[in-house]
Parts: sequence; C-alpha cells; structure tokens
Amino acid sequence: MDEQAIDHDRLFKELLTTFFIEFVQGFLPDVAAYLDPDSIEFLDKEVFTDVTQGKRYESDIIVKARFQGKEAYFLLIVENQSTPQSGFPKRMFGYFARFYEKFDLPIYPVVIYSFDKPRRLQPGKHEIAFPGFVVSRFQFRVIQLNRLKWRDYVSTPNPVATALMSKMQIARRDRVKVKVQCLRLIATLRLDPARSQLIAGFVRTYLQMTKPELVELQREVGLLPREELDTMMTLTNEWIELGEEKGIEQGMERGRAAEARSLILRWGTKRLGAPGSAVEAALEASDLARLEVLADRLPEAESWQELLAE
Repeated sequence: MDEQAIDHDRLFKELLTTFFIEFVQGFLPDVAAYLDPDSIEFLDKEVFTDVTQGKRYESDIIVKARFQGKEAYFLLIVENQSTPQSGFPKRMFGYFARFYEKFDLPIYPVVIYSFDKPRRLQPGKHEIAFPGFVVSRFQFRVIQLNRLKWRDYVSTPNPVATALMSKMQIARRDRVKVKVQCLRLIATLRLDPARSQLIAGFVRTYLQMTKPELVELQREVGLLPREELDTMMTLTNEWIELGEEKGIEQGMERGRAAEARSLILRWGTKRLGAPGSAVEAALEASDLARLEVLADRLPEAESWQELLAE
C-alpha cells in the first residue's frame, strides 16, 4: 500500500474512539480504576478546532468523563509523523493550556507516539526553567509504541492492544507470527462484524505481508484449529489481493499436510525406526489425501517400505 495513501489520522481516530474504554483499560490501567465508562463524551470537531486555533490533526481526541466521581477531560494526541517533531512537547503544552483555560476542569494529557523510528525514548514533559528555578513543568503520559514489546500483549484479550501490536517492536523473523496471533485474537474477541473488520483493517494496514511472508502465513493459518479458521477467513482478503484466489484453502491444506507428515514421522520413528532420506522424500512428495491414508496404515505397518507400498 502506498504510504502516502494511508490516512493514519483517520485510522487511529476511528480505533481510539470506537474502543476508548478498552484503550484505557489496556494502556492506562491505573486510570481505568477511577473512570466512569458510562460518562464518556467526545467533543466535536468544531470545539476542538476552536480551542486549538485551527491547529489540529484528525487523530486528536478530547474526551469528557467522570474521573473519581468528578468531571474531567482526557486530551489524547496521536503523534504519527514519520519522524518525531522536536517542538512537540511545547505544542502539547499549548493544547493543554488552551483547554484548561476554556473548560476550567482537570485535564489528563496522553500522547501516543506511533512512528516507527527512532526508537529512543521520547519526551514526556515541557519545562520552562531558569538556573536554580523551575517556572513550569508540564508532564503528559507517553505511550511509545515502537518501544513496546508485542509479546507482552499477545495474551491480552483487548481489541486496541491487538490492533496496536502491529505498530510495536517486531523482529523481521516474527512478522508472520505476530500477524497470525493478531488474527487469532480478533477471532476470539467475538466482536460484531463491523468492529472486527476495524481491527483487522488496522492490522492489515500496518503489518502488510510480502509474498514470501504470505506463503508462510497461509501455512501457519492452516495449522490452526478449524473453529478459528472460519472467523479468520472473513477478516482478511489479503490472499485474494495478492492473486491467490485459492490461497486460504491451499494454505489450510498445506498446513494439514505438514501436520500429518509430522505425525507420521514422529510415530513411525517410534514403531519402525529412523526413516531414511528416501522415506522422508516420499512423505514430502505426498499430498494430504495420501498422507491421511498412510496415517491410517501406520498402526499395522511392519516397516517403512510396507507403509509406503502402493
């Protein structure tokens, strides 16, 4: 997908407004303990633009809610420039000051740094100071996605965490593994179709597969339990877009074949001894139907040769 064609602001705005409570629960658990989920109210675009004097981004979000039983605001900014802006903490302070002046209520500021590089720790404060005297120290909560480890969230049944895993630290060798885990999480979240598609679309945008990775993805998906596959097949059409109209079915079949081949080798070695290279080659060349026949024969076969005989 063309980087210029990706509407990052819209994607993040849609994700975070649809799943705001889940975002707080997953990334600000200390805040979630005091937040009234039934009091959430998003400010409209006109109010936001008026307060920030026109300087805003589509992903900037302000939420009015009851926090510890009292009204408060949450200012949520997504900084998704390709590289961090050196003046961002000052801009964040400007946002905060204008909202505080207008609404005269406590404001909880949060920034999501969503760029890929650099990975060095980004600032979480704006300070005005003189030698020996700090005039002002403004702090904000920082969620820097490229410093978070996807493995810390893979067991979290949270739709926002599932989506944002695609923007976390991922080694190249783990890209397919993360994609599979994201799809599995989506399938187990049991969301309605529209919200499932939102999460799947976000993951697909930020974790696009190359053709070799797609082949591996098809194989890995094919190894998953059948009950997960039906849901997953409705969540992504990447196989079709890459010209593999039969890709999902082929991937499932290859996965089952690999599983059957592994089972035959494992149990056959225990019963019949170590297989030679010719046996391994014969199994590798066998399709799923043939492997299923061999698996049925295995308990009665006396040798590899007898098992493989036509």
